[in-house]
Amino acid sequence: MTTLSLHQTRHWIKSSPHPLARTLLHTIKQIRGAEIPAPRLLFTPLYSGYRLLQTLLSTITRTLLWTPLFKGRLQEAGRNLYLYGGIPYISGPLQIELGDNCRISGQTTFSGRTTASPLPLLKVGSNVDISWMTTIAVGSRVELHDNVRIAGGGLLAGYPGHPLDARARAAGLPELDEQVGAIILEKDVWLATGVYVMAGVHIGRGTVVAAGSIVTHDLPAGVLAAGAPARVIRPLKQTCSEHHET
Repeated sequence: MTTLSLHQTRHWIKSSPHPLARTLLHTIKQIRGAEIPAPRLLFTPLYSGYRLLQTLLSTITRTLLWTPLFKGRLQEAGRNLYLYGGIPYISGPLQIELGDNCRISGQTTFSGRTTASPLPLLKVGSNVDISWMTTIAVGSRVELHDNVRIAGGGLLAGYPGHPLDARARAAGLPELDEQVGAIILEKDVWLATGVYVMAGVHIGRGTVVAAGSIVTHDLPAGVLAAGAPARVIRPLKQTCSEHHET
């Protein structure tokens, strides 16, 4: 009853033409928009100090907490791992092997198919970037070779999580084996923001996939691809990163 009364009061303040309601709405907006003076001479150094403190605390937390905790979950952990924004979320039975000099956002999700046998494997090479809000769902195996870049909001869907049949889905049954597949990104592949890669896809070395694309089939090496489904737009001039090879 109290919740309903509060809701009705809010609605009355927002929508009623009554003078009292208009006055209350105006007062609330004034309070919400209230500001204090912000002279640059004072607040510019304060902002710099705040960012310095924020960076220091983040560095301490990353060094003493995030990195050792995350490495403790890995089967193989390379050197110079850089986590930013927290610890990636790991769901399900998943083996993870990580190379050297990788950078991974804390807003990343790694998941393994619960019914897989043997255990799903995520194998990440060296000098790999996995950016914010990326999900890597490993059905059997996902390989990210050296120098791969995955921009924010990406999805590598090695398994769908549900079967196609409606009755089986409603019954909570898992996906079928035929819906599952390995995903391989060869060296120097770059997935731009919001790229989805489906199960069974192999992307060749040095290929770039444009933002918002959905990759449903293999892509050759050294091309620019875009679209839903992604198709080859044109070949790229190859300047492979030989200096990063191990």
